[in-house]
This record gives sequence, C-alpha cells and structure tokens, in this order.
Amino acid sequence: MKTIIEPFRIKSVEPIRMTTRAERQDKLCAAHYNLFTLQSQDVLIDLLTDSGTGAMSANQWAAIMRGDESYAGSPSFQRFEAAVRRLMPFQHIIPTHQGRAAEAILFSILATPGANIPSNTHFDTTRGNIEAGGAFAHDLVIDEGKDPALIHPFKGNMDLDRLRAYLAEHGESVPCVMLTITNNAGGGQPVSLENIRAVARIAHQHNRLFIIDGCRFAENAWFIKQREDGQKDRAISDIVRDCFAEADGMTMSAKKDGLANIGGWLALNDAELAERARARLVMTEGFPTYGGLAGRDLDAIAQGLSEVIDEDYLHYRIRTNEYIIERLDALGVPVVKPAGGHAVFVDARRWLSHIPPLSYPGQALAVALYLTGGIRSCEIGTVMFGRQPDGSEKPATMDLVRLAIPRRTYTQSHADYIVETFAELATMKDRLAGFRITEAPRLLRHFTCKFAPLSPA
Repeated sequence: MKTIIEPFRIKSVEPIRMTTRAERQDKLCAAHYNLFTLQSQDVLIDLLTDSGTGAMSANQWAAIMRGDESYAGSPSFQRFEAAVRRLMPFQHIIPTHQGRAAEAILFSILATPGANIPSNTHFDTTRGNIEAGGAFAHDLVIDEGKDPALIHPFKGNMDLDRLRAYLAEHGESVPCVMLTITNNAGGGQPVSLENIRAVARIAHQHNRLFIIDGCRFAENAWFIKQREDGQKDRAISDIVRDCFAEADGMTMSAKKDGLANIGGWLALNDAELAERARARLVMTEGFPTYGGLAGRDLDAIAQGLSEVIDEDYLHYRIRTNEYIIERLDALGVPVVKPAGGHAVFVDARRWLSHIPPLSYPGQALAVALYLTGGIRSCEIGTVMFGRQPDGSEKPATMDLVRLAIPRRTYTQSHADYIVETFAELATMKDRLAGFRITEAPRLLRHFTCKFAPLSPA
C-alpha cells in the first residue's frame, strides 16, 4: 500500500484547548514573545521539541509498574543497563536524569579552561556545558550541511579534512572529538557509518577520545540503512551496534530515541574517567544505580529501547516528516532537504529575506506560526547561536525554524493543519517584522530571553 499508516492504535487521548488569535496575541505579549515561556495549555500543536514529549506505549506503562524504587542495587537499573548494552557496547553505563546532565558531568571533567572540542555541530546545551567551563566548542560539519536546499544523503557528516587540520592546530588542548547523530542543529541530518568510522580513526590517531551524542541513534541508523551502500539488508540493531563500537563514550537523552519522558545516560569505556564521572554523579544526580531517576523511569527506558529500533515505527516516523516537507515545498516554503529524522526545518532566512539575520527572522516566523495557528516551534538560528563567547553577536550559519515532531503523538490531520497554517502565512509573510532582544542571560539565552517586535520595514 502507498499509505504509511501509524503502526499503533490510540488508547488514551488528551484534549487540546482551542484558542483564538486574540487570545494568542495576549499570551505572546505576556510571554515577551518567547515561545518557551508560553503555558502548554495555550498551545494547539506543540512542536517546540521532541524531547520527552512523545507518547509511551502500553508496554512501557506496564514496565513502569515493575519499577523498583530501591535506593541502591535496584533490578530496574539492571534491566536498564542490559537494554543499553544490547545496543551500545560500553563498559560503564551511568544513568542521569536527562542528556544535559550527562553532558554536564562529562564536560566538568574534560572541558577545562582553554580546551577545544570539535563536533559536526554542537547543540545548545552541549555548547553551553562546554563554554561554562571556559572551553571552546567548534563546528566542523561538511559544507553541504550548511546549504538547506542542497540534496545530500548525509549532511550531518563531519568534514574530515577540517578535523585533521583542527587537531593538528589545537593539539593537546583537544580532550575529545564529538559527533552528534543525527545532527540536530543542522536540520536533523544523518551521519553515515563510513563517516563515523573515519572520525573515530582520526581521533584515535591523535590519541583523542571519540564521544558520540547519540540522542537520535535509531533515526540515524534508519537513514544509514536506507541511504548507505551495503547497509540496506542489515538489521537496525546491528547498524546501531556498529556505530557505537567505534566510540570511547556517549552522551544520551532517553527523552528522544529512548522513547521516554525523562532520563539519559553517560557511557564510557575508560575506567578512570568513569570513576570520576560517578563521583560527580553522586554529588549532583544520585547513586550510580539510579542517577536522578525513579526505578520506574529506568524500566520505561529499557522497554523503549526495544521499541525504537522497530522498522515499522521508524518508517512511519521518517515518513511523517517527508509528508510535511513535500507539502510545504509545493507551497514554495523553503525547507531543509532531504527530510531529517525528528523534525521539519524551515529556512526562515530565505523565506523572510527582508528580515536581516540580526533581527532574527527565525523568531519572527516562530511567533507568526503561533499567532496564526497556535503552533509552537523553535528557532534554531541567530537567537540560539549568534551570541559569541566574548559577548559579541554575529549571524548563525543558518536561521531555521524547527518543527520537532513528538513521537507517536499527532496524526495526519495535525500535519495537514500545520501545512494550512503555512499556506495562510504565505499570504502575509512579507509584512512580518523582526525582533530585538531586550533582556537575556549570558548562556543559553534563547530559553528565557525577552523580545520586543521591530516596526515593519
């Protein structure tokens, strides 16, 4: 059949409160035009993030009832650890309450003042945790990954020549090389198995650790299976194991491809580094067999890891994004191509070309989406990445708006509504105005900063 149906039935529903444009205008003003500070009940379709916002399965809810809440040595941890190891062959599995906690622990050790840490593209919390310690985060994605309209199968790949030059230049100041799969800030674009192996080889030739940010590992493996030579007949689980077999460690938010609402982990092979990480874990998260999580959460993650590698699920998941992108492309809305794994990314800089990057076209589009259709999205551009470590500001590589699709949550009618909202915006996009930031913290400003609209050009 041509129609790719949702590979599940809906067993429980949550009502959406319908709002008017006038109500949404009032809510925007009260929130200082920052969509992160809106109340979720005032949002019709919430695409702010796919992190922890998905629907858990019946089997996950059943697993929650098995959760053992012992402070130490819980069997829930044993089930969690075994589930992780079935896919990621690391020696030390350290649970955390979410992915940024794993990053914070790792970089409290590695990101010393003056250290330099390269990646294909660091995401916001990764960059924040690196820079908080006085280190520097650098992005070395391939040039094809910087062109939203260009079709390339693996736009998340690391530029290998630039990585070699980077390591030659920065030498001992580089504690590790990172790779994010899929590349979230670059449009949810995948990284090939060939590139993962090459990055690992280069890092190890320079005696540097190779760390994978694996939040969307299953989606990345699906793209490898679909697009990379020699992979189409392989099981997703085997591809996943091959990816992580190259790494010395990983950070993970189980709120993505763990299919859970909370949780994460730091995994390492080096025993000394793991011992230091566990000491930090005990100070900031909890005992090493619960790491800031309830036992029931560990069990939900363990079950989720068995479900996320299901090919019917992954086919449906990726096809949802492809469907929306095809419809938006037909409307003339510029989108990042090809479809990414977890989100639809709109090229706001190109679509709202009358708004300069330092007037935040991505924020202008995100605000307009909410005002017009009650859709909450996320700016991935100059608001998020424009502020430099020295306090200056420059345009980000791209100004995108991310429509992150929660897992197993919305239906095709919601997708059609999103497209209709863009069709309405197309009639007024040239009248949209930019924004200025009126108040912001030093790090991760996009979460809490305040905006004021600029007068239309």
